Amino acid sequence: MRIIAEKINGTRKAVAKAIAERDAAFIQYLAQKQAAAGASWMDVNAGTHPDREPEDLLWLIDRVQGVTDVPICLDSANPAALRTVLPAIKKTPMINSISGEPERLTGILPIVAEHGCDVIALCMDDKGIPATAEARLEVIRRVFVETRKAGVPDAKVTVDPLAMTIGTNIQAGQIIFAAMRAIRAEFPEAHIGCGLSNVSFGLPLRALINRSFLVLALDAGMDTAIIDPNDRDLQAAIYAGELVLGRDKHCLRYTRAFRAGLLEAPKTISA
Repeated sequence: MRIIAEKINGTRKAVAKAIAERDAAFIQYLAQKQAAAGASWMDVNAGTHPDREPEDLLWLIDRVQGVTDVPICLDSANPAALRTVLPAIKKTPMINSISGEPERLTGILPIVAEHGCDVIALCMDDKGIPATAEARLEVIRRVFVETRKAGVPDAKVTVDPLAMTIGTNIQAGQIIFAAMRAIRAEFPEAHIGCGLSNVSFGLPLRALINRSFLVLALDAGMDTAIIDPNDRDLQAAIYAGELVLGRDKHCLRYTRAFRAGLLEAPKTISA
């Protein structure tokens, strides 16, 4: 499972405050903690006004690269910001994201192709997020026409079918699992990933729902997750899920994680 670490995001109040106050120590603490937990990429999202975004994004990148060499996932739909910060990035980044929206394809896809980046492709267009798995597949087919035309290999594309809350549509989970299976069948070299939190929005015990969703999504073809890598319960669900699905040869990853104490909450010593 490839993990995109989600915590350095300016839409979170604590991160927005750190960006505004240039609190380097807090940003670097988040980066180091997520890197130590096994992040494959470090999502970096300034979440500020487009006029400020290039400067703020560059500041975040410099702070993150100062303490970890985990590749960065540039989380921005602002082509000007992307072009400004790319020369400062040490390892080829992932870009989050393109979609079926024409302005994203014309504004961001050329940057992806020029720099040889991995890219996240959202199953949505200028009409919004389609209601059915079939309609989401139609959108992503159009996206792949453009990525292939631009010379971006399918293996560099991570498709996000976009999880929606089950709280307002009890079939939301089934829709995304069907979309994942269809995408995996039609684009076998592409990756499939999503953020988990939307699926449980508005419901109690969200962490339990997220863990259940994650294991079922693994079975449907997901191989990339945008999560907090320090969420021990989610990480344990990944190890166990891949084990049960036969994707952990000789059970090595699971048993190594067990020996490292990653599968259970740390034991407390009673007085």
